[in-house]
Amino acid sequence: MNKWNLLLAAIGLAMAIEGLPYFVSPRGVRRLLHALDRTGERALRMLGLFWIATGLWICYFATR
Repeated sequence: MNKWNLLLAAIGLAMAIEGLPYFVSPRGVRRLLHALDRTGERALRMLGLFWIATGLWICYFATR
């Protein structure tokens, strides 16, 4: 498997995982989005930074 195929597979897997909550619990996603709407911008930025760092950490150790 070359690098481009691996990248496309990773993007496809990420899309499938991201779509899962919408399929399983659309009402729960709606509640989550309302809660996020009430959350401050700084907290959301920190949450985003945490997920980016965690994702990069996982990628690093998965490819070692």
